[in-house]
Amino acid sequence: MTIIALTRFSRLYAGHCLTRNSVCNIPLVGRHTSQTAGQIAGILSSSTKLLSRHVYGTAGASTPPTTWVDNLPPKIRPYLYLTRIDKPIGTLLLFYPCAWSITMASYALEAPLTTPLTYLGLFGLGAMVMRGAGCTINDMWDKNLDKAVERTQSRPLARGDINQRQALVFLAGQLTVGLGVLLQLNWYSILLGASSLSLVTVYPLMKRITYWPQAVLGLTFNWGALLGWSAVAGAVNWSVCLPLYAGGVCWTLVYDSIYAHQDKVDDINVGIHSTALLFGERTRPILGALSASTVSLVGLAGVLNAHGMPFYLGLGLGAAQLARVLWKTDFESRPSCWQGFVGCGWSGFWIWMGALADYAVLISGLT
Repeated sequence: MTIIALTRFSRLYAGHCLTRNSVCNIPLVGRHTSQTAGQIAGILSSSTKLLSRHVYGTAGASTPPTTWVDNLPPKIRPYLYLTRIDKPIGTLLLFYPCAWSITMASYALEAPLTTPLTYLGLFGLGAMVMRGAGCTINDMWDKNLDKAVERTQSRPLARGDINQRQALVFLAGQLTVGLGVLLQLNWYSILLGASSLSLVTVYPLMKRITYWPQAVLGLTFNWGALLGWSAVAGAVNWSVCLPLYAGGVCWTLVYDSIYAHQDKVDDINVGIHSTALLFGERTRPILGALSASTVSLVGLAGVLNAHGMPFYLGLGLGAAQLARVLWKTDFESRPSCWQGFVGCGWSGFWIWMGALADYAVLISGLT
């Protein structure tokens, strides 16, 4: 509103000065009048641009904000931006379901501390690599669409910083590293992990054909709720992992619907579908119901895994965080939606902390 008001003021003030010169005998003459008015309008226009940078964190659609990546050699910057490594929230959202499952499996098996530490390290690296690979695949699919959406116009492929062939070669390298991480697991987990690649590949297509791409993302991003358990135990305990996985899918629908609200105006113009458009004005109550489903399903997994009070304390903090996000997020404000999206990540963190605290209590009693 401040930006709009300043812009209107600059126009009105310029026109006001020109009018008052002839009507009210202000001592400005001829072209000096228009020059002065133009200078004032120019100053206010510059102020508007500065305010826009402050509010939106960007100098324009084609100029990405400065990050630590900009301090690195120019040749590697586009590839790092392609992976969104400067925005770690995506990696964390992929990692947390893995961490829930690894910690809960270690609790169920009363595994020594080295077991969860080993697999948390492997899955942390895997989450970073595969999240980057997913972003590369997404941007290769969406190069032309990204050019039409204000928030994504600065992505490397959309800007032309790298081409499709370079991105494909880079993707091959990412997938090779990801395969190297996967091969550290047992064969059951290797096959289970490889089976998720079909979801990773087709997800970018979903926004073109359904209003539920967030559901497909949920199926993809929460695969670690199955894979983490199989890595620790050698096979999936479906009675625990299925409600955990379903709870993660509901959680993804919450945070990615909030994320999608950032682009809903552009999405309408270019024909992209999302739950943000599908839910519309009903977004808050629907996401409230999905948040309740998340907490209930993860809680059910905890009950089936015989967890103690620390687990439910963490789950309660995660529930409170989701409620806080839904209460505070303004779905018509891009900065507010981004903050809400990041805030949802903290709910996943608190769920993990609850499981980790329960595991810590267990092993302290065994030693």
